[in-house]
Amino acid sequence: MDLIAPMRLYTLSKRHFVLVFVVFFICFGLIVFIGIAGPEIIVSRALPPISSKSKGHLSSPLKLQTPGLSTYNQELWLMCRFEPNKSTGEEFRKNIPMMVAVSGVMQDTSVPNIRVDAHNHTRSLHCTNGLCDEIIVLHLGYLNYTEYVITVTFYDLENPRFSIKNVNFTLKMYNALFSQVEIWFRFIFVVFTFMVTCLFAHSLRKVSLKDWSIEQKWMSILLPLLLLYNDPFFPLSFLVNSWFPGMLDDLFQAIFLCALLLFWLCAYHGFRVQGERKFMTFYLPKLFIVGLLWLAAVTLGIWQTVNELHDPSYQYRVDTSNFQGMQVFFLIVGSLYMLYLVFLVVRACSELKNMPYFESQQKDNPAFSMLNDSDDDVLYGSDYEEMPLQNGRVSKSKYKDESDSD
Repeated sequence: MDLIAPMRLYTLSKRHFVLVFVVFFICFGLIVFIGIAGPEIIVSRALPPISSKSKGHLSSPLKLQTPGLSTYNQELWLMCRFEPNKSTGEEFRKNIPMMVAVSGVMQDTSVPNIRVDAHNHTRSLHCTNGLCDEIIVLHLGYLNYTEYVITVTFYDLENPRFSIKNVNFTLKMYNALFSQVEIWFRFIFVVFTFMVTCLFAHSLRKVSLKDWSIEQKWMSILLPLLLLYNDPFFPLSFLVNSWFPGMLDDLFQAIFLCALLLFWLCAYHGFRVQGERKFMTFYLPKLFIVGLLWLAAVTLGIWQTVNELHDPSYQYRVDTSNFQGMQVFFLIVGSLYMLYLVFLVVRACSELKNMPYFESQQKDNPAFSMLNDSDDDVLYGSDYEEMPLQNGRVSKSKYKDESDSD
């Protein structure tokens, strides 16, 4: 067996294990408590309801204006809920065509119509027992302007079975206070991840790379990726009016999560492959499966972002055929990954039952014997534990006398 760098995990006592888990659950509980007691993530602002009587006809354009927004609101959703005139108690479904136009207003209102886009889409209306489901009219992934003027036009609303009393619009956005808390949390996690990465690199500075274990090699990869996962560039989202910081955040998260999936495959397979791990037979099949998952996740994210940039009223449900194809592809590859992981876990557990404990193998190596033996073992030998007790203590003088006589 090759000589590998010792891991602190193998020398932890039971007390240290308990302490590690206690600290972990304390930190986890503290974060959960802050999340519960902290500000809400999404805030809603209801716009005045639009009555069919006041407008005369709901098929005419409905002009809405948002209140003042800031970059701390991050994103904007416009929701719509139809209020039936009377409840018949029966279920009602209908596809409603609509047109949405969005224009941005500068802070000084000097240029009221910076951008006017009109897009036609169809939304599915579902009502039961006098209550209708909420419809997403549009979604803005980032906010360029302080105010927006939204014009919505519904078509083909007339139906003898279904008459509309009011149309209720609701704006949803990120809470500005939550955005500030998120900035601080991400900053703290970035700092702690950087400190842990530096300490890890410092602890292995005197050990050759070829002597690192597979866990240590993967930690040297996962820690920098975790640093990117926490996104040190996240504050740029509030300083730059662009889609790029948000896309960068999604890309970093996909890379780290897929690297973590790849680590699990390599770690469990590594229990059975203790020698040289060839790239073609060991890493390539795993890279192929995880790479497909990464490609599907990134493609879906880019697809959604690009379409929303050109059309704020776009929804993945509109492009049903292509989205369902990508979704089925992702589920198939994810199922293959889970089957492969379960297979490796079962094989690793069966192999471990037939293998001697790993610290026992290091005991046979003189290079690690000094690390595992206590001072008493070094001074008095391994027979020290077998000496008779006198008043609850080992008679060291008797053992010394016997050693001197030899």
